[in-house]
Amino acid sequence: MSSDPLLQPYQLKHLTLKNRIMTTSHEPAYPEDGMPKDRYRLYHLERAKGGVALTMTAGSAAVSRDSPPVFNNILAYKDEVVGWMKNLTDDCHEQGCAVMIQLTHLGRRTRWDKGDWMPVVAAGPAREPSHRAFPKVIEDWDIARIIEDYADAAERMKAAGLDGVEFECYGHLMDQFMSPLTNALDAPYGGSLENRARFAFEVLAACRKRVGNDFLMGMRYAADEGETGGITADEGIEIGKMFKSSGLVDFVNIIRGRIHTDAALTDVIPIHGMKSAPHLDFAGRVRAEVGLPTFHAARIPDVATARHAVATGLLDMVGMTRAHMADPHIVQKIIQGREDDIRPCVGATYCLDRIYQGGMALCIHNAATGREETMPQTLSKAAKQKSVVIVGAGPAGLEAARVASARGHSVTVFEAAPDPGGQVRLTAQTPRRKELIGIINWRMAQCAAQDVRFHFNNYAEARTVLALNPDVVIIATGGLPTTAVLDHGNNLVVSAWDVLSGDVKPGSNVLLYDDAGDHTAMQAAQLIAESGAKLEVMTPDRTFAPEVMAMNLVPYMRAMQDKNVTFTVTYRLKSVKEDGNQLCATIGSDYSDMLKEVHFDQVIINHGTQPLDELYFELKPLSLNKGAVDYDALLAGKGQIDQDKSGFVLYRIGDAVASRNTHAAIYDGLRLMKDI
Repeated sequence: MSSDPLLQPYQLKHLTLKNRIMTTSHEPAYPEDGMPKDRYRLYHLERAKGGVALTMTAGSAAVSRDSPPVFNNILAYKDEVVGWMKNLTDDCHEQGCAVMIQLTHLGRRTRWDKGDWMPVVAAGPAREPSHRAFPKVIEDWDIARIIEDYADAAERMKAAGLDGVEFECYGHLMDQFMSPLTNALDAPYGGSLENRARFAFEVLAACRKRVGNDFLMGMRYAADEGETGGITADEGIEIGKMFKSSGLVDFVNIIRGRIHTDAALTDVIPIHGMKSAPHLDFAGRVRAEVGLPTFHAARIPDVATARHAVATGLLDMVGMTRAHMADPHIVQKIIQGREDDIRPCVGATYCLDRIYQGGMALCIHNAATGREETMPQTLSKAAKQKSVVIVGAGPAGLEAARVASARGHSVTVFEAAPDPGGQVRLTAQTPRRKELIGIINWRMAQCAAQDVRFHFNNYAEARTVLALNPDVVIIATGGLPTTAVLDHGNNLVVSAWDVLSGDVKPGSNVLLYDDAGDHTAMQAAQLIAESGAKLEVMTPDRTFAPEVMAMNLVPYMRAMQDKNVTFTVTYRLKSVKEDGNQLCATIGSDYSDMLKEVHFDQVIINHGTQPLDELYFELKPLSLNKGAVDYDALLAGKGQIDQDKSGFVLYRIGDAVASRNTHAAIYDGLRLMKDI
């Protein structure tokens, strides 16, 4: 028996959990027609194989038709969910992993124009800023039917063989009753804490009556809303004591904060550059004072923090949810003494931001997560060893090198810069985003373990590559920023890269023209603003920084809103000319023929990158495949051309193809090289 606190079993009522690590409920948005089909099942199964003791599905599953999901959630109000959840549960149980599901009614945290276009209901008339729907104030008959819906959903989950359910009581309907900030009702459901808690306890009682005592029920609840007029820490602990004394609740899962705005949500679920485990000590206080089994997850990205949480008695079960999106095999690696091999969660929160923007959850640097049907989390050896030459040591090139070397190929990498990382290294120069260098450091360590040969400060030429007599050549040279987007005056502007790298110092009155909408512009904007300059960030789009997305935008805004910064949308920079010691910018619009001139002392353009592809086109006519990718084979998970004669095949990946993002570059590397 291991002495590691994380590997100790935990007895939760009648259920024995084999260790102290879990993934808390979250909705990766993989359901099909509201059902957790194969993609969803395999995602959870991979983490079960990796050793987690408990996987909590859904975030959250909808119990009622007037709780239409906005993140492609599981529809727990449909009977057909039973079979799909049973498939998932049976598979995870075979791996010794317990399975629960989070059930909810979203209340006002949805939209009226989703699902069946039914009115949104809440315990008061105020709309939630994030989802914008003005709710109907809930009526007595709504309360009665929703309680019945909860009980029906819980019964379905027991029929599917799950070990328990967790009810969502933060931000959703239960909490909209519980919180004085959102409950505008009169007695018996409004006013005193006892009245505000009445709905939650009526749901609990109805569900317990259906599922019996041999089925676990827990509450994930906001024990401190951290806002004037809301649930205080003391009141949150009192709520916890009410849960315990009721005998209806088997565990609590602690939340601190609110999720009604992007900024509030980001404080509940911090991203990179923010404090790790900011609510852990508070969760420990709740555990100590309430006395119920206590779960918690909020940016616990590493094993050391998780181990501390359990060893010091702060938590009974520690949630490492985003960490398991980065590496589903964390527990297995702890058991095997391979903690240094764990792929780190770098806190980029690309996963959640994609969900909140209507996409499916993807990890910024594990392209197999969510693609377990087609992409391997563990690599197998190739049938035949090949000589692989990779040009470029950014995220695409390093992923290609990692995958190729893990499959047994002999790999050589050329990099023109003195250090690996490409655009990620540039990004990580910003102090708040320095954790992203973990994407590069982990891959370099993986490559070192597989004896990949690196040549830095080496601008590879065709003859350099050909001298190694390669079987496979991968061009991962990335791209360079382009600023040639103006009618005239392109020679008078600089790129956002110039500012981030330190090659160009910010002016005093700056225009940052951004039509790429990505992190590069926002990082440059923050640097310029913090220099004391007057800054206007302009975009021709109807919103600024659309590629940055909601949660990642929050720290930028907090850093800039007290500075002399203006954000201007729907205007297009047409040209720049010199006017004395200033630059005169001509500004137009896609919406009209208007033109205006504005003076600045510096104009910066962020327009993405253009491929650095000269070497690719030089090698292309010499290659067996002429650079062509067999897309049918690629998407079917098959290898590319059979090399039945001497020579090399040539491919390019990442931004050497076209300007995209880090995840796309890594996915290119994995998808191609896993079958080479």
